[in-house]
Order: sequence, then structure tokens, then C-alpha cells
Amino acid sequence: MAAMPNTMRAVVAEGAGGPEVLKVVERPVPQPKGGEILVRVRAAGVNRPDVLQRQGGYPPPPGAPDILGLEIAGEVAAAGPDASRFKLGDTVMALIPGGGYAEYAVVHEANALPVPPGLSLEEAGAIPETYFTVWTNVFERGRLQPGETFLVHGGTSGIGTTAIQLAKAFGATVLATAGSPQKCDACLKLGADRAINHRETDFVAAVKEATGGKGADVILDMVGRDYIPRNYEAAAQDGRIVQIAFLKGSKVEVDFRRLMLKRLTHTGSTLRARSVEEKAAIARALEEKVLPLLAQGRCRPVIDSVFTLEDVASAHTRMDGGEHIGKIVLRIP
Repeated sequence: MAAMPNTMRAVVAEGAGGPEVLKVVERPVPQPKGGEILVRVRAAGVNRPDVLQRQGGYPPPPGAPDILGLEIAGEVAAAGPDASRFKLGDTVMALIPGGGYAEYAVVHEANALPVPPGLSLEEAGAIPETYFTVWTNVFERGRLQPGETFLVHGGTSGIGTTAIQLAKAFGATVLATAGSPQKCDACLKLGADRAINHRETDFVAAVKEATGGKGADVILDMVGRDYIPRNYEAAAQDGRIVQIAFLKGSKVEVDFRRLMLKRLTHTGSTLRARSVEEKAAIARALEEKVLPLLAQGRCRPVIDSVFTLEDVASAHTRMDGGEHIGKIVLRIP
């Protein structure tokens, strides 16, 4: 650690508001403790929770820094006591509760994964948040099985592009909603069997048509509000609906008779505040089931755009505009 700088560049939100509140500041380089490693960050993914934190609606969990950023990729620069899995200089990608928009970040080694061969660090920096989220919600909570029909809303988001590829890789029929012909084309190129322009077509009717009236076995929803009762209509008998966000709002009046008559399961989860141990279990599943697919090129993070740390406001402006397809990434040389 003697060769480490004392300070680093990092991004915080000075107040709540638009991208203009994001500022690059100097902060002490964090020190790894226990089973933690210190990562020299080369890339950090930009995610919707970062936007919510910037707006003042998603404060960091206890113990997490106020520095934005939930996923990183880079080289191991130091290791704390009891951290032995990675060597200095190893390239890793990691899910963290905060601190990713910075030159250095600490993470428990159990929440870090080796970067698969053939991926750039910018691609690796776009993996953890979305792949952890999709795996735990679609395959663990949603119990998606080969041969089932999967519907994902927001098919060109970071979550959506990941969900399409993983669901196809594991043998599902994939339906995706998106908001423009260009975005629908992108969903199809990623492997979706059908893309539904929700601005022009009722997704419930489209799902029924695509499934011969049966409906979708698993639905991944980040929209909320009026999508909730419509998901109940679009779901198959014994269908599972997994809620991961509420872009349109979380409060809605719902007639729950459809849930009872179809024997539906409506569940949901958050990821950031989970314990190190819970995230480690997801990491182990990803290492076994998904990292080989990434190494084989059977799925790959979709990169919309790359910005420098100093241009973080432009990255958030791009996210706010909603026109991106795939992930937005910060490069940190």
C-alpha cells in the first residue's frame, strides 16, 4: 500500500437534482479491510439507481460511501487481511454498494469475479449490476425454465439486453417490449423471438397472440403502475411476475382476482442493500452458469456509449434521455 496515492478522483452529487449536480472531487483512497480487495477502477457502469441517488431518492445503504457507482472493473491493487482469492494485478469485475465512480474502490473478494477472456474492461464494467440482477430475479425468483415464455419490459435497457441474451441462452422463448422501431430491431438482433413496440401495440394482446392465448410464464417488470394489472392479464396460468423497479410509479389500484384465478406469483427484490453473503451466493452462481457463456461469446454486454469520469454529467444526460440501447460506461484511465 505504500506505493498507493493518498487521494483519488471520485464523483459525488452535490445536492439533489439533474446531471449538473455531479462533481469530480478528491477523496482519500479507501483501505481494504478483512476479506476485501482494493481495485484500481478502469471502468464503471452507469445504472438507473445512480440516477435515483443523484436525484436524492436512493441514499447509499449504511456503511457505503456517498460516491456514486455500483459496478466496476479493473485491476487488483491491494488486498486486506484474509483476502486470498485474487493476486495483485488480476483483472476483476465486481458488484459494490457504492463508490464505483472513482479511481479506486474496495469490494469484498466474494463479490468480485474474474474478467472472462475476450472481454475489454469497459465491457466487464457493464456486467455486474445487470447480470447479478437478471440472474437472481429471472432465474432464482422467477424460476425461468427451458421451453417457457419470458417477457421483459424495457428490452433495450441494460437489464433488458442482458435478460434477452441470458433467457435465450437457457432455452426460453423471449418477448420484449421497447419504445421505437429502432429499439425493437435491437431486441430482435439480440435474440428476442418477438419485439413489441409498446407505443403502437397493446403488449397484452401481443403476448397473447405470440403464445396462442397462453401468456408469458415469467415477466420481468421495471415499469410498475398501470403495467402491474396488465402483467396479470399477460401472464400464463401459474405465471411468475418479478418486480425490480417502478419507473412509472409504485402505487396502483389492482383487482387481485386475476392473481388468484391464474395462481400467479408476484414477487420482487432489490440488490444494493443485500449482505455480502447474499451477493456472494449470486456471484458463485454466475461464475458457474454464466461466465462460461461470456467466455464463449454466447452473451455479451451491449455498450451504448463510453464517457470519461470528467464527463460524467453527459453520461447521466444520456441516461436521462432514454434513447440509449444497452449500457453506458465511464472510462477511468
